[in-house]
Amino acid sequence: MFFSFVVLIAAAVAIYLACELFVNAIEWLGKKIGLGETATGTLLAAFGTALPESVVTFVAVAFNSSAAQKDIGVGAALAGPMVLSTITYGIVGLALMAYARSHGSTAGTVMVDVDRHRLSRDQGWFLSIFVFKVALGFMAFAYKPWLGVLFLAAYGLYVMKELGGEQEAAEDLEPLRFRPRDESPSMGWVMLQTGVSLVVIFGASHIFVARVEEVGIWFGLAPQVVSLLLSPIATELPETLNALIWVKQGRERLALANVSGAMMIQATVPSAFGLFFTPWIFDRSLTVSAGVTMLSIGVLFYLFRHGALSGFRLSLVSWFYLIFAGSLFL
Repeated sequence: MFFSFVVLIAAAVAIYLACELFVNAIEWLGKKIGLGETATGTLLAAFGTALPESVVTFVAVAFNSSAAQKDIGVGAALAGPMVLSTITYGIVGLALMAYARSHGSTAGTVMVDVDRHRLSRDQGWFLSIFVFKVALGFMAFAYKPWLGVLFLAAYGLYVMKELGGEQEAAEDLEPLRFRPRDESPSMGWVMLQTGVSLVVIFGASHIFVARVEEVGIWFGLAPQVVSLLLSPIATELPETLNALIWVKQGRERLALANVSGAMMIQATVPSAFGLFFTPWIFDRSLTVSAGVTMLSIGVLFYLFRHGALSGFRLSLVSWFYLIFAGSLFL
């Protein structure tokens, strides 16, 4: 078990260092193709970090015949958005408070400078899609699997809207880590650093998730509890670390856009796979997870919509995850 802890820590460090490379490269990629900060976060960064999780869900539901593995895939499609909307946003809120305090501001009262119209629209989109996919979890009819196409189309429409929106000018960027002396590195070097960082994130994340499950079972937690409580936190670690790195750099727009974009992917692509390859029927734990996610998104939508976003208020959504954890044990 000591070895598992050592590997767990090593994998977490590897993910963090790879995320440092990734956020640096993705900022340059956004600049190269003319995307603003918000679109860079919601599309490029979110797609890069959410792609491995979507692949894992696809493999679980499409290439496994056992009902248990398919249930894990459905659980991942629900648990991912829940973790992002509670734990990840909550941690970002705490990081924003720490950043404000380190710069001499009152941590709990400083309003966060973000594109609140765009982010509130994302939450509204997410909530509409999420309610629809939850409703399908209580229905059974012949053409239900075909509705997965609607989720893929919804994400395609979201991408087009993001690309068609106003693009903010990118700030001065740090030098590309692979070419620190180049004022304007070539696209080839940008793509190379992006690819290398994603490969490391993907590999280290799989190791991290496996070790988290081992440690959880060693502590006497049931496999189902581990898969619903601990594994989703592990799989969403890259998005969380990306956001923390950008907050540390004072770039909260990118941080929150990354989480928002990742949630849109998690609401659509894994759900489509689940509908294609499983009955998509919810049990009690999945129902509670869905309810907690919708409550958290409702709070986030209000904060973004009314310009009432501060680090302290954002940190409060993490309590919804604790409510879910308590419901599992009860």
